[in-house]
Amino acid sequence: MTSSNMINQGAEARVFEGEFCSRSVIVKERFSKKYRHPTLDEKLTKKRMTQEARAIMRCKKAGIATPAIYFVNYETNQIYMENIKDSLTVKEYIQALQREGGKDEELNKLADKIGNILATMHNIDVIHGDLTTSNIMIKRPFKELDLVLIDFGLSHVSRLLEDKGVDLYVLERALLSTHPNTEVLFERMLQNYSKKSKQSKEVLAKLEEVRMRGRKRLMVG
Repeated sequence: MTSSNMINQGAEARVFEGEFCSRSVIVKERFSKKYRHPTLDEKLTKKRMTQEARAIMRCKKAGIATPAIYFVNYETNQIYMENIKDSLTVKEYIQALQREGGKDEELNKLADKIGNILATMHNIDVIHGDLTTSNIMIKRPFKELDLVLIDFGLSHVSRLLEDKGVDLYVLERALLSTHPNTEVLFERMLQNYSKKSKQSKEVLAKLEEVRMRGRKRLMVG
């Protein structure tokens, strides 16, 4: 990779922007955890990289837009991915619509699209693990709502209804904490999720269980 610069660092990885084989790329580099035994750390890091790449490819095969993977380097713990240029995060898009006001139709279309994508993802047993409005991109032209799911660093494949319910709960908490007065928007997402999901009743029942556990934790402190 040439002319790279770090654009973010989280608990699990550093993220760089640069060029690779004349392409604009995002490189995610997982770093070692000093508190873990080196052998265990290496094994867990490679497992998570494999899970991330597998989830992205599984989604892409199902027709869900994700960044293309160009190269996986297990020696340096790096994944080279497509850089989604000239895009907005769903977070930025919602904030812009809320500032303008009177954009219920656009918000409803967005909710329908997201609900459809999440149902498709869960139908193939992919759990994203970190669903937020910052991890869904919108490509130009924005009015087409061409959505791209990103950041599969906590993803895995699971058939468990619990995992799918938690996935939706994470998005709900992220949405409501970041965007005021979006309860109706999330319910619209769930309505469209129900139309597409093969296990909608079971997953939404699990979501309600997770919500109840979350409320109890808040009450207990």
